[in-house]
Amino acid sequence: MSTINAAATTILFFSAKPYDQSFFNEHNADFGYKLVLYETHLGAHSVHMVRDAAVVCVFVNDKVSADVVEQLAANGVKIIALRCAGFNNIDIAACKTHGIKVCRVPAYSPEAVAEHALALIMTLNRKTHKAYNRVREQNFSLNGLLGFNVHGKTIGVIGTGNIGHAFCKMMLGLCCKVIAFDLIANKDLVALGVDYQPLLTVLAQAEILSLHCPLNEQTHHLINETTIAAMKKGVMLINTSRGGLIDTKAAIKALKTKQIGYLGIDVYEQEDKLFFKDLSNDIIIDDTIQRLMSFPNVLVTAHQAFFTEEAMAQITLTTFQNIQHLLLGQPLANKAASIA
Repeated sequence: MSTINAAATTILFFSAKPYDQSFFNEHNADFGYKLVLYETHLGAHSVHMVRDAAVVCVFVNDKVSADVVEQLAANGVKIIALRCAGFNNIDIAACKTHGIKVCRVPAYSPEAVAEHALALIMTLNRKTHKAYNRVREQNFSLNGLLGFNVHGKTIGVIGTGNIGHAFCKMMLGLCCKVIAFDLIANKDLVALGVDYQPLLTVLAQAEILSLHCPLNEQTHHLINETTIAAMKKGVMLINTSRGGLIDTKAAIKALKTKQIGYLGIDVYEQEDKLFFKDLSNDIIIDDTIQRLMSFPNVLVTAHQAFFTEEAMAQITLTTFQNIQHLLLGQPLANKAASIA
């Protein structure tokens, strides 16, 4: 791709919220891009909004299908910049066909997501969310708030990339036994005491199971009726990665039978219709999420695991730097940031 004057470049942001505007405007002082922020997500319904821009910046719930990519290319887009790590929502083959460069933020504070996974575990276990509401109503009873010691429990971790690595270290710090599954064992984690095992062994032994793997064809519905049946009765299942890793209907069935004893999710299969929006005055027509939230042992947060000051600052800077390097025809600082 030929070089472009970075300072004169327009970047169109989709799925932009007030906090995106705040962080990107603040850090843009060092880059001088022209920023145009749209709250709507990018998809077939909104691709017509892309005009006179070399760069489009998207987030987790934007739908960049082959048809959308084709229209972006026709409208002069040269770069699609993801301000997130996952890229399952983009047709990479279509981008290569049309000569569009794609970059992402592969690591922006793995501790932020790992800490949120830990927060889900602790909240589900010690029921602090319920205790908070009780005390505010002057109910100081402990009935129904019984938890268990996380210390000494067997923690199963699926995926030990940057986030999984951080999560393993946290659980080791709580004196847990950590077993993990990944295609390649991390030598540093092995040295710290993480025991890599086959997937079925991790599923069978884990008392708390946390998902930290990417979503792709191989991992879609990794958690399904068959794999749930292989788990310990009453397992705690945590997902801060991608909603499609879990077959939600199978999880609901397992919650009914108490095969799954606790479920904490920060992501959801159909979240693009719900998350990052204020629907407090609307009627939610998604019966599946409503059924999930009806269980007392289910905790749902709306894709906020990444949402810390440190992570947002890193996402912003890395996104701008990725764009700058691509515009100038330079290699990206982090090779993992380049996708197409």
